[in-house]
Amino acid sequence: MTKLRALVTGASGGLGAAISRDLAVDHHVLLGGRDQQALAALSVGLLGAAPWPVDLTDHEAVAQACARIDRLDVLVHNAGFCELGTTADTDLGQWRTSMEVNLFAVVELTRLLLPALRLAKGHVVLINSGAGLRANPGWGSYAASKFALRAFGDALRQEEPTLRVTSVHPGRIATPMQEAIVASEGGVYDPHDFLSPVTVAQAVGNAVRTPLDAHPTEIVLRPNPR
Repeated sequence: MTKLRALVTGASGGLGAAISRDLAVDHHVLLGGRDQQALAALSVGLLGAAPWPVDLTDHEAVAQACARIDRLDVLVHNAGFCELGTTADTDLGQWRTSMEVNLFAVVELTRLLLPALRLAKGHVVLINSGAGLRANPGWGSYAASKFALRAFGDALRQEEPTLRVTSVHPGRIATPMQEAIVASEGGVYDPHDFLSPVTVAQAVGNAVRTPLDAHPTEIVLRPNPR
């Protein structure tokens, strides 16, 4: 049986690497990211996986990389940017970066790959956040980008009825990004306080493998208190 084809962005580590490992069981996985060394190392242990090194904010490079993809069964938008700060302390550059990485790059990559996704009647997975459902103080630029990402997913789902579109809203995940966020908050990082990347990756894999008579539109995950 021919394996399905998947592209995972932000695959060089953390949640993206975990999702790639889960999907590689029954997919050929393109490992998207900027760290070519990390992508190459990850691909060694995943049969059929291949690095797809591209900066998602370089739209010309993205267009060139997408031109080589003629069919795609699964597109997982996992790459993201998060930097905290109150409205008073956040400059416009941070807001622009949040929107560029968390929204505009997602929209453009999806647009370029729509022909390949349509051909496969594929599945688009948007790794969103609890911040895409509720905004908290200090999280304004990130939450705004994730609220917008949720709206994009809702619109895409109705515009492309042959595709499945799933928004995943996990709580905090034990990743290097989370460690940096906790440090910026002045806290002490303990990975046991957060969701495991493997747990979230399994939820993504379950959504992708849901039989085609169902459309998993939204998944919300929260850490269980210890």
